[in-house]
Amino acid sequence: MSEQEKLKQRIDELEIRVAHQDRTMEELNEMFAAQWHTIDDMARKISFLENRLQSLEQNADTPPSAEPPPPHY
Repeated sequence: MSEQEKLKQRIDELEIRVAHQDRTMEELNEMFAAQWHTIDDMARKISFLENRLQSLEQNADTPPSAEPPPPHY
């Protein structure tokens, strides 16, 4: 095998490796975007739950005298 053929073979192998690495990077980028979306969604849900819990805690602190009496039948 001549020197030129060896160089061509090495270039072909490098091009194949780069193509595989490009695909891997695309897959990782897609995975990263999906995970970021999930994290964003979870952060919104946590914020909602924190607000809900805070509201419930504030209502629990209300003295019983401040509540209207229940209807009697």
